[in-house]
Amino acid sequence: MRKKTIVDNLVRLRSLSSSSFSRRFCLPSLPPLHFHRSSPSSSSSSSSSGCPSFCFKPSSFCPCSSSATLRFLSTDFSDHKQQDHTFQDEVSEDGETTDGWEEEDVTEPEVGDGGDGGGVVFNEVPWGERALSIALEVLSRFGDDMKLFSFKTTPKGYIYVRLDKLSQEYGCPSMEELEMYSQEYKLKLDEVGALGEIPDDLALEVSSPGAERLLKVPDDLDRFKEMPMRVCYEEDVELRQEKNGIFLLESIETESCIWKLANVKENRDPLSKGRPLSRKQKDWRLELPFMMHKKVSLYLEY
Repeated sequence: MRKKTIVDNLVRLRSLSSSSFSRRFCLPSLPPLHFHRSSPSSSSSSSSSGCPSFCFKPSSFCPCSSSATLRFLSTDFSDHKQQDHTFQDEVSEDGETTDGWEEEDVTEPEVGDGGDGGGVVFNEVPWGERALSIALEVLSRFGDDMKLFSFKTTPKGYIYVRLDKLSQEYGCPSMEELEMYSQEYKLKLDEVGALGEIPDDLALEVSSPGAERLLKVPDDLDRFKEMPMRVCYEEDVELRQEKNGIFLLESIETESCIWKLANVKENRDPLSKGRPLSRKQKDWRLELPFMMHKKVSLYLEY
């Protein structure tokens, strides 16, 4: 459970690069939570600065929920008496309720997809390269331990950034680090947007790579060599037969990797009642040329 908590406790901080913005936090195994601004008459705890209080309204608990979403809207409250700035959900054409945020497409990650597959994708937006240069400029202030894992822009004006912390076991920056980067990047986007170099209403989401992150072969393998990995590979190039297994990296050769079976539940005999791998399994090895690796990702045993 500790591994699942560490990896799944990914924070997503997103902000509209304008006077109002929203931020989203994803936490493990909790129901969706909604914050609504209280009316002035319902609370006497509002600060003298004019910021409204928020009432906490949790939804019914669902033990199967993999994450929770906390949303709040920060606006110019000078006219909050005239307008209700409660963060309202929108209803899509298919009847589903959303908060108006353009979610990334939920698809199997591919190497270089700008998401869990890493890489940079501009989707042909003219301001993409400038937004990337700003992202890298801000990231340089965080030292060599923080790297850009992926970057993606969309025609609707969304920027998706995933940051990788090299010294962390799973590559996950802390919540504070993600929030600090998000704030500094947003400020810089605002400055450049005011100059007309990029649109001034861009939306931003900053997160860490998820458990489904794809690893580059062979570049990323040595970094995670102590961890089990799920390896999808071609067993027969001519027949295009694919197989997958849960392996540990034994070594990286000039043009290939040598894998051994990881001591995880999926590799044990279901009739062995928890006993470790057999001698034959421990001695088993698989040598795979780099080109025969289709996908490699971290494996978490829950």
